[in-house]
Amino acid sequence: MKGIITDDSKYVVKGEQIRCYDVDGAQRLKPSSFMDLAQEMAYLAADAMHFGYDELKPSGLAWVLSRLHFIFEEAPVWGEKVDILTWHKGPAGPFYLRDFMIDDLSGKTKVRGTSSWVILDVVQRRMVRTTDVVEMIPETTVCKDSAIETPAGRVMMPRGIEPEHVSDHVVSYSDIDLVGHTNNAKYVVWAMDCIDYNIVAEKPIKELEINFNHETKQGETVSLFRYRDGDTWYIEGKVEDRQAFCTSIKF
Repeated sequence: MKGIITDDSKYVVKGEQIRCYDVDGAQRLKPSSFMDLAQEMAYLAADAMHFGYDELKPSGLAWVLSRLHFIFEEAPVWGEKVDILTWHKGPAGPFYLRDFMIDDLSGKTKVRGTSSWVILDVVQRRMVRTTDVVEMIPETTVCKDSAIETPAGRVMMPRGIEPEHVSDHVVSYSDIDLVGHTNNAKYVVWAMDCIDYNIVAEKPIKELEINFNHETKQGETVSLFRYRDGDTWYIEGKVEDRQAFCTSIKF
């Protein structure tokens, strides 16, 4: 993917085609595929604006996704050409905010999302807050438009319920990303696989929220639990007693 920076500081890739490996059996864009696209767009946009992976790497730092909320107004389908947009909204508390949109070629919005990012010290494996990074991000690159008005929030299992244990997953080669921990999209792959197949195959996803609370690494066993509340499924992954992620998925 190769994009352009618009006058309002959005990074746009035009006419990107939805590939066969991005869709499910109904030929709809999978939520994990949207996350793959969003992650790549975030890296490309940050690099184009000179506060990306290459700029942070000499200091032993990297951008890490902490929270994500996206809404499928209408899932793009196999073969469809779309415009993919991203822009960052600057710091907000401990987070840096970045929004996303996927539009069809007529300008109709198909998917919209908002995300919250933190900075990871790759050696110490801890989150850091550094003024060096803030100063690296020119104010002129901030765009205050919102794909979703409210920043991604906290996701929790409902109180007073007993979630069902579904399976255990051992983090393996195909799960690991360039920072050396589980790629964020893999958690959604695991979560979708926890839901009954007849549901995910027949019903289009409407909305997904996810929090990444603790990283997982190669060889660790992640226990997956689920709870259903009508058309909303809550999935969490735990390593022993520590919650790695929690997501709500609405159909």
